[in-house]
Amino acid sequence: MKLEQMQAALRAQGMDGWLFYDHHHRDPIAYRILGLSSDAMVTRRWYYWVPAQGEPRKLVHRIEAGHLDALPGDKQGYASWEQQHALLRQMLAGARRIAMQYSPENAIPTVSLVDAGTVELLRGFGLEVVSSADLVSMFEAVWPEGMMATHKAAGKVIDQAISAAWQEIRRAVDRGLPMSECDLQHFLIERLEGGGLLLEGLPIVAINGHAGDPHYEPTPERAARFQSGDLVLLDVWGKQRQPDAGFYDVTWVGYVVGAGQTIPAEIEKVFGVVVAARDAAIAFVQKGVAEGRELRGFEVDRVARGVIEQAGYGEAFVHRTGHSLGASLHANGANLDSLETRDERRLLPHTAFSVEPGIYLERFGIRSEVNMYLHERSAEVTGPIQREIVRI
Repeated sequence: MKLEQMQAALRAQGMDGWLFYDHHHRDPIAYRILGLSSDAMVTRRWYYWVPAQGEPRKLVHRIEAGHLDALPGDKQGYASWEQQHALLRQMLAGARRIAMQYSPENAIPTVSLVDAGTVELLRGFGLEVVSSADLVSMFEAVWPEGMMATHKAAGKVIDQAISAAWQEIRRAVDRGLPMSECDLQHFLIERLEGGGLLLEGLPIVAINGHAGDPHYEPTPERAARFQSGDLVLLDVWGKQRQPDAGFYDVTWVGYVVGAGQTIPAEIEKVFGVVVAARDAAIAFVQKGVAEGRELRGFEVDRVARGVIEQAGYGEAFVHRTGHSLGASLHANGANLDSLETRDERRLLPHTAFSVEPGIYLERFGIRSEVNMYLHERSAEVTGPIQREIVRI
């Protein structure tokens, strides 16, 4: 638990404190940030109050009185609900504006974990409950020293696996072998795990119309087989099997070119629009960081989305531009999103995210995905950038 940093962040954001609360492990964020074991039985409510200044305080049920003993601060126990309410009010006396794992209108579901009844109770005390979303980003999404090295090491394995996959497709088509999306997915998994990577879900292998589904999952029953004239989308991710390793997550597209074939003009056109949207988002972030401006997730999404809308494909861009990236594939930092949510979280130094605009049509879909990391005054694309469709 990083008490001094937490209190400094609270003061900087004009908050009187951060109230952590749990019942039946509803809030995994609290356990991670506070450094609590998640193994304990939690059948009664506990509260941990971190004021912007002063010592923390604990409120626990007498039956489960030891749950917060690993944390600093004075402890009080309750038995009845009336006593719980009275002691909670007393614990928060003097506070006016408190942070909790709450998101107005559930705008950011990953941090909207406190139940409505508890928020109502606290508002009844005269308190303003505000979102802890930016605070959570500081303590969950900021990369520790050494994570970048693990991220780039995973990237080498993944980039090599993708290159090998293109060759595997070409070999199968040339020899007339009946290789399916599932077969290539298994090939990638063997390469990634053989390279020492941990996966969170399975890589996406999608042919033609299947690539028009952003989260397509091949199954033996519906898997397409590779042949000349196919557009192929590969979305591949993973991280090293060690503590504080960072995920690497990229998407590339290729086209299986047969004898005398060229890549269709429509596919080239859509790819060009997606690349332009990706590059516009990258440039916007790099310029903003270099100028020292505060950037928020929804702003970057609007830049990429604007390029695709102007090209006439706005209705086919059905997901956000990017997601937070860290020790989890989808970390708890700002997403690049003005579509599914209006993500107003700040893009913080020493955090990372994907940039992955896409256009998803009935006959095919195209996405181009890179990863970006924010230094104090610069923004880095951490791996190769696809500039043209891979000719398989």
